[in-house]
Amino acid sequence: MKRIVSILLMTFIVMSMFTTATFASNSEISKRNKVVNVAHRGASGHAPENTMAAFHEAFKMKADYIEIDVQMSKDGELVLIHDTTLDRTTNGTGYVGDHTLEELKQLDAGSWFSDEFAGEKIPTFEEVLDAFRGKIGILVELKSPELYPGIEEKVANALKERNMDKPRNNKIIIQSFNHDSVLTTKSLLPRIPVGVLAGMSWKDVTDQELEEFASYADYFNPNMNILDAELVDRIHDIGLDIWPYTVREKEQADRLLKLGVDGIITDFPEYVYDQPGRHK
Repeated sequence: MKRIVSILLMTFIVMSMFTTATFASNSEISKRNKVVNVAHRGASGHAPENTMAAFHEAFKMKADYIEIDVQMSKDGELVLIHDTTLDRTTNGTGYVGDHTLEELKQLDAGSWFSDEFAGEKIPTFEEVLDAFRGKIGILVELKSPELYPGIEEKVANALKERNMDKPRNNKIIIQSFNHDSVLTTKSLLPRIPVGVLAGMSWKDVTDQELEEFASYADYFNPNMNILDAELVDRIHDIGLDIWPYTVREKEQADRLLKLGVDGIITDFPEYVYDQPGRHK
């Protein structure tokens, strides 16, 4: 009898351990499922950043958003490129703002990444809106807006012309490191959610500063390296969501998931969506 009881007790313990492990595993999967997956400059770990190829790859990988960098050409057209100069990601040289759209469109924005993408062009903001609206969320970064007076109005007009200034489900979000530009954007597009980007200098952000951000912004999107559990709690307590940047390794994504962030901006969407068939 004692032997039977012992066997039953051991069986119960093993089953309990299995159930606990399964629950923990399912909880981790559920946590990943809720985190917003933002493809940084498109799926830029797989295709040249800020090109249609990278955006199509992000869509194919079922990211929730593509993140894009908007600047302005010499003749006032909105173009997508990260650096304020052309040298790193195209075969051109000099400042973006010193070239007309026609000149920018002649550049090769793909060969630097690999020969497979030779001939990729610098896209315009409008081209990306027309290709992806209604298909995937778009996180718009106003890149160095202080160099481009009036860029906020041009972005607002492009969205209004497409009836995208009253989005559903926050599918358009605008952010910038220039917080004055974010304020201007909010005044022009009061129904569009906005975010403040924060670099390493904001590691010691105060509650008062967070309260000021929360008075007009919806997101505090920091460099991932400044985040710890205490800062995440303070940001959440003030009512802001957190989408840190830029994950390039799976371990980085895992750490941010454990911290409880709301979204992850990454070059590799698969580091956030690593469960087969996970995407809705």
